[in-house]
Amino acid sequence: MKTPIRPLTIAALTGAVLLLLDQVTAVPFAPAKEVAAPAGSYVAGEVLVKFKPVISAQNRISALAIRGHALEASLDQRGWVQVKIGEGQTVEQALALYRNDPDIEHVQPNYIYHAAAVPNDPQYGQLWGFKNTGTAGADINIEKAWDHITDCSSVVVAVIDTGINYNQEDLAGNMWNGGPGVPNHGWDLYSNDNDPIDQHGHGTHVAGIIGASGNNATGTTGVCWKATLMAVRVLSAAGSGTTASIIQGINFAVSNGAKVINMSLGGGGPFDAAFSNAITNAQNNDVVVVVAAGNEGNNNEMSARYPCNFINANVICVAALDQNYAMATFSNWGAASVDVGAPGTNIRSAWAGTSGTISDTFNSGGVLNWTISGGGWAYSPVDGMANPATFPSGIYGNNMDNRAYKTFDLSGKAGVVLRFSAQVSMQFGDSLNVNYRNAGGDPFAIGGVQLIGGSGSTGGVVPFAFDISLCNSATCSVGFQLVSDASGINLQGARVSSFRIDTLQLNSTSYLTISGTSMATPMVAGLAAMLRAYNPQYTYLDVVNSIKNSGRSVAALSGKTTTGKAIDVMPALAYLNPPTGLTAAVQ
Repeated sequence: MKTPIRPLTIAALTGAVLLLLDQVTAVPFAPAKEVAAPAGSYVAGEVLVKFKPVISAQNRISALAIRGHALEASLDQRGWVQVKIGEGQTVEQALALYRNDPDIEHVQPNYIYHAAAVPNDPQYGQLWGFKNTGTAGADINIEKAWDHITDCSSVVVAVIDTGINYNQEDLAGNMWNGGPGVPNHGWDLYSNDNDPIDQHGHGTHVAGIIGASGNNATGTTGVCWKATLMAVRVLSAAGSGTTASIIQGINFAVSNGAKVINMSLGGGGPFDAAFSNAITNAQNNDVVVVVAAGNEGNNNEMSARYPCNFINANVICVAALDQNYAMATFSNWGAASVDVGAPGTNIRSAWAGTSGTISDTFNSGGVLNWTISGGGWAYSPVDGMANPATFPSGIYGNNMDNRAYKTFDLSGKAGVVLRFSAQVSMQFGDSLNVNYRNAGGDPFAIGGVQLIGGSGSTGGVVPFAFDISLCNSATCSVGFQLVSDASGINLQGARVSSFRIDTLQLNSTSYLTISGTSMATPMVAGLAAMLRAYNPQYTYLDVVNSIKNSGRSVAALSGKTTTGKAIDVMPALAYLNPPTGLTAAVQ
């Protein structure tokens, strides 16, 4: 009785050689006796033969000579010998000669092994999610899988996010080519143009986790060393977007051939039917959609977060794990909505450029009736503008038009975000306005652009963020205005604090380490691309089943996710469930 070779062994060997030959054709996991190993995965002109113990040394020599073969070496005391086959004979022909011989216990090629594939990228040692040297085994177990496949470029992965800096040194070679009509590797559905350049950095970071070029002696590496990354910008430089831009982004990705979509975005609120329909359209087009669980540290079963809580079969929702494989303190979870975990803290990846911050107490510009004060703030004594000075205990006056503004040099910045905190209590008919003006000077004069304005109450301290990337001049003025009428019915007024302007100046060489379920999500999207590249016949459901069912049980995820598992790349690659949707005809 011949002892079959374990399926995993032959797959590992054939995969390693496919890498060497730059091939992307999938090789199934199967016993060597039933599926011939591809040429190049073994030594040409040799086979290894194991005689049954009762066969004498002389009879072994005779058995070889009859076939025109010669003994090269006796390998051990159990009957294994290395055999030189006949001139002009293939290894497959030699194997066939021995397989039906009752004196032979086993025959196989003399397989070629390689050192485990580890990329030479200089920052690879910082990628603990790929190789955790602190807590052994607390990683996605990818190095063994790289012996099989590193090239996922046959699968288009759409990064629906803030865009991608497609000139970044580790991403430029892995960007999707959309042809003459799509010259910049994707589309910007936020600004509705053909340039999805990243003005924030988030989308570039996500893209690098999926598919930063590997083994190129540069920067980091992605799950896939070779990839096809489609940039789909749906979020502003401030990181926000709308249902309309997101569903247009999904539809663009689907109609342009993406088979994996990464959406490291989300929000709470009521069920979004339009968003759900776009996900269903992706499912109907055989697209896997990988999404983030969220960073609020909440149970998504108690407060739904979309797209994580959509029930579509093509959606995989991802929680974040820390470097000890505990759930990250910020990560959302959900026993019926969040599916798997992946590394999401201190993740190193590409960044879109150099980030900067301009902080200011805003004590300049114009004739200010607003008072700069360190006291009287409802929460903490921080510098800020208050009207009245006794806010929140006093009331503002009638017939006011008080303005505070300042000019900033924002030239050369691709992304500019105004951030501040405010507490507002304004009578109807009065307003607090926030404007900017490219030409400098009073932003409430002609040419100023309003970001927000109106009456009402914030009910407490509220953070605000506005994308002012269009104000990227050397004379960008930003200001606040409090206007009241003559009604005499006034409230507590307003206070603005924590004012700052965040900027991004593009370059091709930046990297950054950040945390979030946004970082865990592309780990899974990269795996989905790898599975589809390795198994071109896989449907979206095959990919989802492979990822969910092959994962490693993690105590921190038990009862917190649908599977209780973290992704495990090598078992996912070797997942042996038959593909769905196949039929067999009886002849």
